[in-house]
Amino acid sequence: MSSNESRLLRGAFIPTLFVGVIAIIISTLTQGSSGLYGALLAQFVVVIFFIVHIALSHLSRNLDPISTMAMALFSYFAKLFSLGLLLWAIAKFTDRATISRLAFGITASVLTIAWLWGEIASFMKLRLHLPLPQKRP
Repeated sequence: MSSNESRLLRGAFIPTLFVGVIAIIISTLTQGSSGLYGALLAQFVVVIFFIVHIALSHLSRNLDPISTMAMALFSYFAKLFSLGLLLWAIAKFTDRATISRLAFGITASVLTIAWLWGEIASFMKLRLHLPLPQKRP
């Protein structure tokens, strides 16, 4: 990956990891092993989904805007479908005593906020200069 994507990844991953460890500890203390498994699963899902987002950004940086939009839409719908499939599988094939839905939902929401905050903060530090169109006479 280029330096911009790795800086974005590092800037987002560190606060997410920190918040994730705290969420795992709180979920385990309040709900036992089901809270631990729910929080661990949420951390895995959030980190994988956002790493796919940054990898897609890296892959599409030299593409034309239409191809970039097509890749982004495909990625979005693929992630949405896989998340729905994962949630269906958890609800269908696991017991609430095994994976806490509450711990999963709260941890996933908090980790998403932490990731986005970290990514925005690291993006603001990049100070990218976008080329402005030249005036034609």
